[in-house]
Amino acid sequence: MSFTGKVVIVTGASSGLGAGTAEAFAKRGAKVALVGRNVENLKATEAACKAANPNAELLLIAADVTVDAERIINSTLEKFGKLDVLVNNAGILAYGSILDIGVEQFDSLLNTNLRSIFLLTKFAAPHLIKTQGNIVNVSSVAGTRTFPNTSSYCTSKAAVDQFTRCIALDLAPMNVRVNAVNPGVVVTDIHARSGMTEADYADYMRRAKETHALGRVGTPKEVADTIAFLASDEASFITGATVPIDGGKQAMCPR
Repeated sequence: MSFTGKVVIVTGASSGLGAGTAEAFAKRGAKVALVGRNVENLKATEAACKAANPNAELLLIAADVTVDAERIINSTLEKFGKLDVLVNNAGILAYGSILDIGVEQFDSLLNTNLRSIFLLTKFAAPHLIKTQGNIVNVSSVAGTRTFPNTSSYCTSKAAVDQFTRCIALDLAPMNVRVNAVNPGVVVTDIHARSGMTEADYADYMRRAKETHALGRVGTPKEVADTIAFLASDEASFITGATVPIDGGKQAMCPR
C-alpha cells in the first residue's frame, strides 16, 4: 500500500490519532501536510514521520481548523501543487449533562468537530476532483452509540457520519470517495484535554476494557492503518462507509 507521489493533509496532527495517521502516510511515501495548533507538538510529529521515512516530504501548518480552513488548503497547494487525500481528524471532547452544560460547549464542539470538516471539504473538493482523490473523516463510536454526559460530543459525531454519507453521494459522480472511521476507546490525550483527571482517566480506561469485546482498548496505529487503507487504491470501491475500529464495542449490549 504505497502513497508515493500522493499529497495528504492530516488535521489534528500534533497528537494522538492525527500524529499516528501522519506517520502512517509518511511511512508509505506520501507528502504530508501536518496541521495543528501546537507548533512544538507538530515538530514532534515531524520527527516521528522522519524516523518512519527519512525521505518524507512534510509541511507543518500551525492553524486552527475552525478559522483557517482555506489557508490550510492553499498552503498545501502552494507547497506541493496538488491534493490527493484529506483526513479530517481534528476534534475535541467535553462532558456534561444537558442540565449543566452551556450553549458555549455545544457551539464549540459543533464548530470544531463538524463545521471545520464542512469548510475543509468545501475548499478541498475542487482539488480532489482534479486528482480523483478522497476524504477520510475521523468520527467515533459515539456517533453510533449513546453515552451519558456526552450529548454535545455524540451529536457532533453522529453529524459527521451523516455528512460523510451525503458528501460521498455528492462527489461520487466525480470519482471522489468519502469515508469515515468510528474508533472506540483509543489511547490518546483527548480525555486529558477534556479536563478528565489522571485518576478518573485510569478508572475510565480500566472500565473501557470491559466494554470492548476484544477486552482491550485500541492504539493510534490501528486507527491510522485503517485510515490509510480507506485512502488507498485498495479501497477504490468503498465510499459512504463508516467503519468501526472499536474492538467489537458496537456489537456488545450497552453497558
